[in-house]
Parts: sequence; structure tokens; C-alpha cells
Amino acid sequence: MTTKAALRAATAGFCLVTAGGFLTANNVRSEPAKDAGAKPVQTATQTTGEQGAPPATDATPVTAPPSTSVPSPAAAPAASPETQPQPTAPATTAVPPAPSADPVIDAVRRLLADKSFSGKPDAEDVAALSAFYGARSEAIWIKHGAFNDKAKALVAELKKAEDWGLDPAAYAVPDLSSGAAAGVSGEAEAKLSLAAMRYARHARGGRVSPLALSNILDMKPPVKEAKEVIAELSAAAEPDAYIRGLHPKHPQFEALRQALIKARGPAAPEAPIDEALTVKLPDGKTLKKGAEHDDVALLRKRLKIETPENANARMFDDKVEEAVKAYQTANDLKVNGQLTAKMRSALNREGEPKKADPKRDIDQLIVNMERWRWLPADLGPFYVMNNIPEFVSRTMKGNDEVLKQKIIVGLPSWPTPVLTSSMEFVIFHPEWGVPDGIKMKELLPRLKRASNQGGGFFDQLFGGGSSGGARVLAAYKLKPSINGRPVNADNIDWGKVDIRQFSFVQPAGGENPLGMVKFRFPNRHDVYMHDTPQKSLFAKSFRALSHGCLRVEQPRKLAEVLLAEDSGMSAEKVGSLWSGGGHVTLSKPVPVYLTYFTARVDESGKVIRYGDIYGHDSRVGQALIGRAIRNVAPTPNVEDVVASTEDDGSEPPPTTKKSNKKQQQAAKKKKPGTETAGDILNNALSGLLAN
Repeated sequence: MTTKAALRAATAGFCLVTAGGFLTANNVRSEPAKDAGAKPVQTATQTTGEQGAPPATDATPVTAPPSTSVPSPAAAPAASPETQPQPTAPATTAVPPAPSADPVIDAVRRLLADKSFSGKPDAEDVAALSAFYGARSEAIWIKHGAFNDKAKALVAELKKAEDWGLDPAAYAVPDLSSGAAAGVSGEAEAKLSLAAMRYARHARGGRVSPLALSNILDMKPPVKEAKEVIAELSAAAEPDAYIRGLHPKHPQFEALRQALIKARGPAAPEAPIDEALTVKLPDGKTLKKGAEHDDVALLRKRLKIETPENANARMFDDKVEEAVKAYQTANDLKVNGQLTAKMRSALNREGEPKKADPKRDIDQLIVNMERWRWLPADLGPFYVMNNIPEFVSRTMKGNDEVLKQKIIVGLPSWPTPVLTSSMEFVIFHPEWGVPDGIKMKELLPRLKRASNQGGGFFDQLFGGGSSGGARVLAAYKLKPSINGRPVNADNIDWGKVDIRQFSFVQPAGGENPLGMVKFRFPNRHDVYMHDTPQKSLFAKSFRALSHGCLRVEQPRKLAEVLLAEDSGMSAEKVGSLWSGGGHVTLSKPVPVYLTYFTARVDESGKVIRYGDIYGHDSRVGQALIGRAIRNVAPTPNVEDVVASTEDDGSEPPPTTKKSNKKQQQAAKKKKPGTETAGDILNNALSGLLAN
């Protein structure tokens, strides 16, 4: 053999990485597998890693199969050693296992090889079962043509799937009478194994892919590998206990499960109506301490406030104010001790008969149980859980609640994602950089208008002169730059540039929308927790008000709790960072969970339900019955700025173009000259960066 021929033989299986995929010696191209969440595969033309190693890839080179039409030796032309085809390795094909001594195993193998045996979602399970039974010599579940005791216990557990929020119809197995033929027994063996594998996958959240439902349901359920499941299942002395043990062990999951079992049981007798709830408060003006009014007497009856002997029941005294504040606190109303219109409505609604909808309530419990399956089996010894629909953050140490506080979450039009991450940084006195979403949607239109129009609104606000882009940015103390160099916004034609190439940074300070501290947990949505100067917003009951990030009510306390747990830092040291600034990298990253639970069970066993502000309940519920609809939400990688406004305690609807238009119309009705400087500034800032 010549040197060239030897070289060709040595490199017969070599594949070249090209920009379009993989090119084999036979010029057959194999495209790298594409995945919605996967990063692009590096090619040979891309930069290698720090050590100069070639990039890794999961793609497998594909070679062309050998030709099936081989010319006869007499017809074949003579070839030189350099051009003569070299022998190639035979194509790898699955070699069927040798016949087993157990005909049931042979029947199982044949059934698993039949592509019509199961559906696409079971492909990994079938592959694992095929490998398992290919190396096995005896059945797991069948003995003498009938189910053995382990199989009977497993079947009984599968039939209880409904108690765990699963669908028993998905795990149906055939009845098997004693003495069934090998083929029938093999079918029963295979179907029971597949049903158990499917149940195991579903118990760990494998019924639906969260990211397939929405790009902001950024969770990967902790599904166990199929080959691991069948190995453990077959070895288990009690397979029923094994599959039961795959469900989440979180206390709230079990509490919801018990609520589900109760909801499916006999209807509970109606509780006697509290007479106080029948007292209705008429519409009327706001009443506060010192007022004397007939409605105060009704309020006393409604809140069960005793009237001292010889006292005036119509007088709004200290005891009435104290009871009103307690009610407002318990019902997440603005705590001002006054009988407002909103409180009148809340008191009257509480006394109205509840319209039961058992199916809706059951569906909601199942959907929330499903979302618990998406979380890790072990949440960690110390973690932060932010429940979006509840507008509440809990810092937990084991099962103990260390800190509970209100949070503000993303608007329905800019939803906060559901995800798992780890907090790594606590940053005091953070700067705020305007994200691309706000640059494009909020800032650019204002800069264009300011650049093209003179004598406009900003002239009135800042007093004459040009109303160029620089004054728009000065209104919110934003410093523009490009490639690190400051620019004059008045010299930019904002209609002809890509605003995303510019940086807009607001320095740390009292007006910074991130407040005094930011808590970072890296994630692809670039959301985080932070302080806010808008403290009044926490008094509102509906707090879906941001562009995706989470504002916390007690930022300093959260910093103290986190840093004390991480390094034993004292509250005094945290105070000095709070005053002077600083960047702390946690030595032990803290798990952070952004969850979406619209139902939870309180300490008394009562199910508390919250609004489905982003529509995830419906989306997940439809997917569980096979009607998945993909939703693409706006990428919530931006944070908004909401201007300070007088909080009247009313529940605000999500801000929309329609509501903005109404506000503008209302502003036009004001008499000229009645706007204060504060009015103008607040309107400017709320219009600048809020929806």
C-alpha cells in the first residue's frame, strides 16, 4: 500500500467541522441538533476556550451507507492502489438479543421493538425498558401467567393516581387471569412496566414541559433518568412505595394534596352564618376618628366592637380606629384607620354567599401541585421564595420563616418569570442602567419628539430654550454614553441611530429606581430583587406594577438576614454598607425561587387562593389535558420607574394605553395654571419610563 493509500485508510472515519454542520469523508452532512434553549454549537472557525482546546459538541458524524449494488469482479475496472476504494466499517445496527429461556421475556422484547406500542412522550422510557429487558432473563411482574404480589401492589398504587393530582387513565394495565399464555403475559409485563415508568416521570413533573408552554416558565422539572427508574423499580421490595416516594415531599405539596382529597370527598355541611356578616354598610363618605355618624354604629356591629355603657355608638373613637386598622392589616388594605369606600366594599363582600365551583377549585389545586413538581426535591437549608401571585417573599431556614415581606412584581404586560437561581451578590448603592427594552419602548419615542419639537412640554418644565434630548435625560438624571464615552444627547439624531448602542446610567441616590440595595441572582431574564424609593406602592393590594424585577418592602432587613446567614455579618456592619455603599459576594450562594402558586394552605388548613394575574393556571391546566398552547411573553429583563403619587388606598388596574389616555384627558380638563411643579414633574417621569 502506498503512503497516500495508507493515509486514506487511516482517515476513512475522519469528519470535518464546517460552518454548516459536520462533513464526513463521504460528504454526508449532519446538522447539529437544534434546541430552543441551547446555545449555538461552536465550529472549527470559532474561538477556542481559555486553554485553547477545541470546542465540544454533542453532534454525531453520519457516514453514508455502503452501496448495495456491487459490480462483479469481471466487470470491475482495474484500479491503482491510490484510487481503489478502501474497506469501510460495517454499519452499526441493533443486534437482537438471543432468545431467552423465558418466553414472557421474548414477548416483552418483541412488543417493545414495535413502534406502535407507545407514543412519542414514552420514547425514553421504551428505550430504557428495551435495554433493561434485553439483558434480563426473567419477568419482574409475571409468575406462572399471573401478576405476582409486587405487581398487584404496584397496580393498586397506580389506581390511586387521582389522590396525587394525576390521571389514573394514563396508567391503565390489563387484567391478567392466572395461567395466561406467554404472549398475553408478555404484553401485561411490558404495559405494567411502561405504566410505572410513565407514573414515575409524571410524579417528578414530566407531564408537561414548562418552557414549551411559555418562555417565562423557565423551569426544568427534576425528572429522573428512565434507566435509573427501571433499575430502582425492579430492585424495590415494595414498588408501590417506591413510586409513591417520587412525589414532592414539600409540606405545601402535601397540604394541597390533602385539600384535593377533601374537595373530591362528600360536600362539607354549610357553616352557620355569622350574624355580624349580614350587616351591610351603605355607600358613603370616608369616616375617621372623631366623626359622629350612623354608619359608625353599623361598623361597630359588623366588626363586633362593644360600645361602653352610656357611650355614643355613633362616635368613631379609639377602639373603632384600632379595630379598623386590624381589619385593614388582615385583609391587605391600606392601613389608615379610616372607613374608606374600599373598606366598605370589602366588608360587604365578605358577607356575601360564596358561589362554589368544585371543578374550578379542584383544577386549581391540581395545577398548583403540578408546579410544586417543577421545583428541586431539596430546596436547600436556607433559601428565598418569591410567590408572584401572592406578592409575598419568604426567606426560609428549613421549615422556619425567617422573614416575610411584601413584594412588587411584573405587570401582566411585563410578567416576572418563574425560575430557579442562586443569589450571589448584594450590591449597596447600585447604579441603574436603562435596559434595551425600556430604551426602545419608552425612552426613544421621547427623545425623538424632544429632538424634533421646540417650545414643547420640557420647555415649560425646565424653563425655555431648546427641548432637546439632553433635557429629557436630565429630567431623570440619566447620563448617556457610547463605548464608555459621554455624549451630548442634543447632538444625536435619534431617528437614525440604534439606541441600544448607547448606555444610559442613573447614578446611585435617593431617586434611583433600584433604591439603596440590589440582590442579584444570575438568570437569562436578568431580573433581580431590589429596594425602591416608591414605598407607598406596598400599601396597595394589587402589586403587579413593575417591568419584571421584584421590589422588596424590607430591603435592609433582607440584607441583614442574608449576610448574617452567609458570614455572620452584624447588623451594624450592614448599616455601614447601607450608608456608604459596597459590593458583597456571598460565600454560600442562596437558592432563590420565583414561583407562581395561586393556592396555598395556611396554618389552620384553609386554602388561600390568589389571582391568576398572568394566566398561567389556564395555560398549565390545558396542557395537562393535552391542549397545550404556546405563549410568548415579553422578555422581562427590564425594570420600570413609577412616579410618586398620592396613594388613596384604591386597587389600581394594570396600566394600559387606554388608562393612560384617560389620565391625559383628565389632565387636559385641569384649569391652566393649576398644575404645580410637582404635578408636572411627576407626569413627566411617569410618562417617561412607565407603561
